[in-house]
Amino acid sequence: MVYGSKIVELASREVGYSESPAGTNKNKYGKWFGLDGVAWCAIFVSWAYDKAGSKLGNIGFKKGFAGCQSGHAYFKKKGWITETPVEGDIVLFDWNADGRFDHTGIFVRHIDSEKLFETIEGNTSSGNNSNGGQVQVRKRNYVNVVFVHPMV
Repeated sequence: MVYGSKIVELASREVGYSESPAGTNKNKYGKWFGLDGVAWCAIFVSWAYDKAGSKLGNIGFKKGFAGCQSGHAYFKKKGWITETPVEGDIVLFDWNADGRFDHTGIFVRHIDSEKLFETIEGNTSSGNNSNGGQVQVRKRNYVNVVFVHPMV
């Protein structure tokens, strides 16, 4: 899909960006969103979609979503959940398998269709999956994840 490659291209230019000062959740995405200093993985996803010309719309906030739970509820209601993700789709992670989504990112590609896929995520790090303060490329397992194919 055209929008998918554009979103991934834009997000990949952000890889290496870190919040400043470290540990504060203060960053350019939060400033853009109007909600700086909070966990920002969903804000980063909203920013990437917006800048790629595929605005997610009002998902609790004018510029998109800031929470994984509210995002999931909205995406499910819209019928955007998919089992066959493509480049640029949204990924929601449930680290504890408790039915509550803890983190989100952008699907890049399948590495191994049964085991691993690649993402670009905001507010992550190798030491903290959900609040690590950086934009990074990550390799993830197909376990306790939901994929979203927005029709924007």
